[in-house]
Amino acid sequence: MAHKAGFVNIIGNPNVGKSTLMNAFVGERLSIITSKAQTTRHRILGIVNGEDFQMILSDTPGIIKPAYELQASMMDFVKSAFEDADVLIYIVEIGEQGLKDEAFFNKIAHSEVPVLLLLNKIDKSNQEQLEEQVKYWAEKVPTAEIHPISALEGFNVSEVFNRIIELLPESPAFYPKDTLTDKPERFFVNEIIREKILIHYKKEIPYSVEIETSEFFEEDKIIRMRSVIMVERDTQKGIIIGHKGAALKRVGVEARKDLEKFFGKQVHLELYVKVNKNWRSDSKQLRRFGYNDKK
Repeated sequence: MAHKAGFVNIIGNPNVGKSTLMNAFVGERLSIITSKAQTTRHRILGIVNGEDFQMILSDTPGIIKPAYELQASMMDFVKSAFEDADVLIYIVEIGEQGLKDEAFFNKIAHSEVPVLLLLNKIDKSNQEQLEEQVKYWAEKVPTAEIHPISALEGFNVSEVFNRIIELLPESPAFYPKDTLTDKPERFFVNEIIREKILIHYKKEIPYSVEIETSEFFEEDKIIRMRSVIMVERDTQKGIIIGHKGAALKRVGVEARKDLEKFFGKQVHLELYVKVNKNWRSDSKQLRRFGYNDKK
């Protein structure tokens, strides 16, 4: 049998289940998941290897109208997902009416590569509503294959996975067969810490935060890490630390537990908080944190 390989890029509005779907396909928790919108900031590759295929999945930020430089960079990651896709996955949830950016939607509707439109969270709907939604999207994107799924419950996920393999072009593998992702270890340290901040802090705080892991030393039985939580204002620093450091300690304890699961080894994590004013609007700072790759 010929070997297949290709890029399968997942796009959609914020909080529709893109990261949940990719993690379900990969079988690992590569993308962080919270109930807050804009959880994913980067384009993250998850690589699934079989004997005769390599599926390179790409989780992208939810599509928004950018309000500042960081969000503009996030949308650049989405644009790049259109450029190299062999299969596009457009994920929507029950009751949704379309993308928040019409230009992106037109790209999907006129895509030259196969489009799988996944109608997610069907566990929250009834049969009548589901049928209405299938009809609505069939008219909206007539070139797409529509598959109702529940990424969280695993309904129809394996069927979609098998269909993607059928659609992949014949090609040798792009990455060594033992590769799981294109991101370095420190990236996942940063993301796991950021996930805890998204969960425990409200309003603007989670969106004003960036994590930088300055030290990562792996020994036989333990990994020692030092990470800095960047915020934009002094008041945010106080909120992150909390009364007598309690809030920061909670983030550290929960992040360490998840990091030990992720790396399969004991972790020692030191957390610090630093003010880095207006980093979200500073092109130089954004490049340093892995955004603005094209600029």
